[in-house]
Amino acid sequence: MEKVLGIGGFFFRARDPEALGRWYEEMLGVPRPPATYEDADWQQAAGPTVWGAFGQDDLTMAPRDHAWMITFRVRDLDAMVAQLRAAGVSVEVDPERYPNGRFATCADPENNPIQLWQVMGPTGA
Repeated sequence: MEKVLGIGGFFFRARDPEALGRWYEEMLGVPRPPATYEDADWQQAAGPTVWGAFGQDDLTMAPRDHAWMITFRVRDLDAMVAQLRAAGVSVEVDPERYPNGRFATCADPENNPIQLWQVMGPTGA
């Protein structure tokens, strides 16, 4: 069976696409789409990706009125949280250390949910 190789794009509607694109670039380092086909696309670091569907009433993914939430892998969760907080972004760090790593949640300026994930194995590496 043929399988997809990974996520090739993530597209969503925004009230102010230019401002929201700038926020993702400045706060999280996710560049906006290239202006031309000659310009390079964003290259993600290799790593795990979880593709999961949640039930309409599942409280794992919040807020409930949103149909999607994106999870970004980060190298150093504490450094990313400090950077976002210094820029005035409210970030909630999950105090639990899970077998697959650590997590924090925040929202973009249009209140779309974002999860940050520092991938870690059972030994903490």
